Amino acid sequence: MKANAIRSRAAQLWRREIRPLLIVLLIGFSIRSSLADWNDVPSGSMHPTILEGDRIFVNKLAYDLKFPFTMRHVFEWANPGRGDIVVFFSPHDGKRLVKRVIGLPGDTLELRDNSLILNGQPVAYQPLAEELLRDIPAADRAGRAFASEQLPGQTHAVAGYPAAQARRTVAPVTIPAGQYFMMGDNRDDSFDSRYWGTVERKQIVGRATAVVLSLDKNNSWWPRWQRSLTSLQSE
Repeated sequence: MKANAIRSRAAQLWRREIRPLLIVLLIGFSIRSSLADWNDVPSGSMHPTILEGDRIFVNKLAYDLKFPFTMRHVFEWANPGRGDIVVFFSPHDGKRLVKRVIGLPGDTLELRDNSLILNGQPVAYQPLAEELLRDIPAADRAGRAFASEQLPGQTHAVAGYPAAQARRTVAPVTIPAGQYFMMGDNRDDSFDSRYWGTVERKQIVGRATAVVLSLDKNNSWWPRWQRSLTSLQSE
């Protein structure tokens, strides 16, 4: 009788508590896997656009629909555009990274002393508006150079650190079909396609569209409320 009572209570616990919880968790993880997700940013490779401590929203439906928990595509309706900030798996070590799409399939790309040349046309650079640097402490700006990079059809901020050793020149390269050339906005502190090559379309997880929450590591991880719920869309 006692064993039957234990089995009965276990069955009730499964039906009333455990099974509903598992269903909710499965649905939640499926949504994160196929529809939308967030990504914590631990490094400064996307300064000044994305800062350490930013939690960014990733739209996994921006380009395609994937089977849950896989990178297998069910449908594709768009491809990453030049200037999009995307999350992808690195061909170098398989880590999930956040970078900007600079070169599209078929593009010829060249870099000369941190200045881009796309399809034979130099990309223009302009001074960066001061308000775009409001969240970067003065100490972190010292010795840095900031500019507005005017990609065809899109403008965004970039940073450089002249004192650092970095790969600032890339010989002309034509991007293969189905591949994308990724770079960090913080050009002298980004391990990107300049070092390990292009990224396959199928390795792109989705498009980063907004900062959901931002925590300041230099201020006891206090929230930077002015950055929370702000768009990452460029001009």
